[in-house]
Amino acid sequence: MDPRYLELAKQLIRYSTSLKKGEKILLDLVDTPEEMGIALIREVRARKAEPFLRLGSNRLSREMLKGATDEQYKVTAKHLLTEMKDMDAYIAIRGSHNINETSDVPAQRMGAAMKHMRKVLDHRVKKTKWCVLRWPHAAMAQQAGMSTEAFEDFYFKVCLLDYKALLPSMNSLKKAMEKANDVHILGNGTDLKFSIKDIPAIVCGGEYNIPDGEVFTAPVKDSVEGVIAYNAPTIYQGIAFDGITLTFEKGKIIKAVAAGGKTKELNKILDSDPGARYVGEFAIAFHPLIREPMRDILFDEKIAGSFHFTPGQAYEEADNGNRSTVHWDMVNIQRKDYGGGEIYFDGKLFRKDGRFLAKNLDKLNG
Repeated sequence: MDPRYLELAKQLIRYSTSLKKGEKILLDLVDTPEEMGIALIREVRARKAEPFLRLGSNRLSREMLKGATDEQYKVTAKHLLTEMKDMDAYIAIRGSHNINETSDVPAQRMGAAMKHMRKVLDHRVKKTKWCVLRWPHAAMAQQAGMSTEAFEDFYFKVCLLDYKALLPSMNSLKKAMEKANDVHILGNGTDLKFSIKDIPAIVCGGEYNIPDGEVFTAPVKDSVEGVIAYNAPTIYQGIAFDGITLTFEKGKIIKAVAAGGKTKELNKILDSDPGARYVGEFAIAFHPLIREPMRDILFDEKIAGSFHFTPGQAYEEADNGNRSTVHWDMVNIQRKDYGGGEIYFDGKLFRKDGRFLAKNLDKLNG
């Protein structure tokens, strides 16, 4: 067995989920090597905890989703929710041989499934210790423009980052965000203003996502004004998008455009429900080893020198009241090699060209 599997399993069980003796954990593995599952099961048992296993396949999920009905996913969600309520912790590893596997699933079918599965997701997020991550298949290497071997090396390096060492700086960033009232973001095609007054900021240091490296909050729901031009590619509901530009008035997206003839598909997703046209998350990211986008949001939302501004559902830990079946993390990179940009807190320059100006945040500059 690859020793990195054992190291990753140890990090996920001992640090990310802090599994304790007697606790039950669901290991939800999709297109993931059996050896990684074995490593996790052994590590769970080494902690004298109880492993439970669920195996999945993206191709089988696509086939189910193509004919999804409300009744089918109502029953599915009922059983999965019962299972989740028995768990103290949850780890999901998602492999993907083809990132576009669900691109031909009709939007209404996808929506029917997501509506019912939201109950399971909400319980998992609120009531369990959880962590989710990808698995490095060749498709991900292709996305990243790397050989399979080089990408695997990259993957394990970024996943096994010493997050604990960055926590003091992350906590300083949290304090700065919670102290701020007004945010102004400038960059190529971007001039955006909003308030984050009285909304908590949450540190993400390897406990919920791997890889990790962000602090997030949310804008006051109706405060967003201006325009943002995202410069990182994205994929949502199996559809690839580039060059998304959103225009806001009183918090609502009043205009949404995507390059490559995808404007119609973009607006269809944003019309999923009323909350999809409001923003549920604003996050500042700083993983030092993640530099380039690869259409995988668990990586892209952590890119050094980036932020993401997310249409849809707000997290209850940093809640602005917005509710939606959509939560679409769209990323803007502000490093000089991506055109630069500035973030101002209460009129004072806070980060320029992807680098924090405060000395106590130096470690987050990579």
